[in-house]
Amino acid sequence: MTWFNNSWMARKGVARGARGKEHLLSEAVQGKYHYVYGPYADPVLRIAPGDVVVAETHDAFEGKLRRESDSPSELLHMPFLNPQCGPIAVDGAEKGDVIAVRIHSIKPRGEQPIGTTAIIREFGGLVGTGHTALLNEPLPERVKKLKITEEGITFNSRITIPYEPFIGTLGVSPEIEAVSSLQPDYWGGNMDVPDVGPGSIAYFPVHRKEAYVYLGDCHAAQGDGELCGVAIEMPAVVTIQIDLIKNAPINWPRLENERFIMALGSARPMEDAARIAYRELIDWMVADYGWDRLEAYFFLTQAGRVRLGNMVDPKYTLGASILKSYLV
Repeated sequence: MTWFNNSWMARKGVARGARGKEHLLSEAVQGKYHYVYGPYADPVLRIAPGDVVVAETHDAFEGKLRRESDSPSELLHMPFLNPQCGPIAVDGAEKGDVIAVRIHSIKPRGEQPIGTTAIIREFGGLVGTGHTALLNEPLPERVKKLKITEEGITFNSRITIPYEPFIGTLGVSPEIEAVSSLQPDYWGGNMDVPDVGPGSIAYFPVHRKEAYVYLGDCHAAQGDGELCGVAIEMPAVVTIQIDLIKNAPINWPRLENERFIMALGSARPMEDAARIAYRELIDWMVADYGWDRLEAYFFLTQAGRVRLGNMVDPKYTLGASILKSYLV
């Protein structure tokens, strides 16, 4: 028996982990990619719980940065960044349910070099931005193109970075808001948490009928914090399986893999994101693993771990986790 058989998705999902019909969400099927998470777009797919979706995603720049000589400030136009596949309507999903997204694979697609990272004016963790306005001159812009294969990422002639892909932006529609795909919050969105990769299951609270799942912004690798604001962005072929957990109200996204469970919070200041994540993790430990609330609080003080997703987006994202070996 694998760890998946004991996952929340397999135990509680409508499909109980069974693989349903496969759908191709190609560029042609998607048509217009979206820059907003919201309930007002028409779905590009309708699926049943357990179905598999193979999606062709763009990079965060929709392929506009093609050469290292390109100028991001000339070619990129806010807020039209971070294009998303979807929305994907899930049959039977209603407010108060949970969408489970099992990530099977993320593969690079397109002609090499397909990876892009960049330094962009007034964007990043160590520079003045619109949120932290300073009189300093912006750093000079720079674009770096990288060859990406599943064997590794060629950063330069000396360094090859391991290929550790994940979905930077993944989530469901808010109930009434239409919100930029650049922002993370209680619906998921642009969380940039490297653990949202193959071998993991992400969970999202449903806020509207049919949930409306969005995804995009795949990364080949990223350090904690996404420090300069741009990971190794790439177009990808993403294979996910979507299930539905009925009547399981949660407040924020969650994630599990073979080793740990994690709750995700997004806020500014950063300590509020940590508080959200840790409180949601305690709620999970109490509801699903039988822990006493205060005992869980004591224990996470000693053994909890925090993952910094991003420190550059309109809200910062942190994940609070605990090893499953402590929960049995």
